Amino acid sequence: MKPVEEIATAAPAGPGAFKGASGALYFKMFVYLQLLDALTTLLGFRLGAQEASPIVRLLTDVHPLAGLAISKAAAFLLVALCYWTGRSRVVARINYWFAALVVWNVCVLLLVA
Repeated sequence: MKPVEEIATAAPAGPGAFKGASGALYFKMFVYLQLLDALTTLLGFRLGAQEASPIVRLLTDVHPLAGLAISKAAAFLLVALCYWTGRSRVVARINYWFAALVVWNVCVLLLVA
């Protein structure tokens, strides 16, 4: 438990609360992972692979590029909410998830190719 004085003097969470070095690094990693996920997903579509996520699959069945764009927009909205509330640790956890997803996509590409 933190002492009362430390809690009272802690910086409040709010807009831009994780602008520090770690928050900026988490956000940059998030952007790069989103780009890698989008590129590997589109390449997988081109090689005949199917989307594994049921929700994203529904979106991409209508139009692959539009569905992928909608799913990426939702991810960015989630990170924007984390930014607004000062929860950079959540962004770090999201980055682990998307890093694993990119590895999965690369494995699928290697199997399909």
